[in-house]
Amino acid sequence: MSSKILTPEEIVKDFKQTFKSKVKETKIERKTVGVKKKERVTIWLKAEKESLHDMVKHLKNYDYPHLAVVSGNDLGKTIELIYHFTIYYGNPLHEILINLSVELPKEKPVIPTITDIIPGALVTEREKQEMLGVKIEGIPDSRRIFLPDDFPEDAYPWRKDGKGPQKMIRDLYEVKK
Repeated sequence: MSSKILTPEEIVKDFKQTFKSKVKETKIERKTVGVKKKERVTIWLKAEKESLHDMVKHLKNYDYPHLAVVSGNDLGKTIELIYHFTIYYGNPLHEILINLSVELPKEKPVIPTITDIIPGALVTEREKQEMLGVKIEGIPDSRRIFLPDDFPEDAYPWRKDGKGPQKMIRDLYEVKK
């Protein structure tokens, strides 16, 4: 791990030099927060899905990478996964949020696990499998974690397409006589 704290611009430059065209988009957001008006920096990196694992591994070059959660969105033709990290974690006034996003084709939403790098990612990866129907390759435990065992195998609560639970939701309002 490095002991030098890099600026957000240096981090983006490092990712672009290391991963070249695999980094599709970058954005640095700065916001003033709190009573003391401290600056909060967020880096957004949009990446090719094939490079996700290597990019997560690359985060270990910065001190104390911390995964908060993986969020997911149904964007219509694709499913977006956003890996929310903090680097320089626990270093007041120097923490930087890094949101690493990838899009997966809806007809085959497959991504490799990152639990070999960050074992604590297991719960959030299991959640993406059952809520969005994303196949996490190499996940050490693929059991359901939030949905009951009798929930339909091909229905995913966060999907907006035919695999979402729309029919089940409508059924909640029907009155049986």
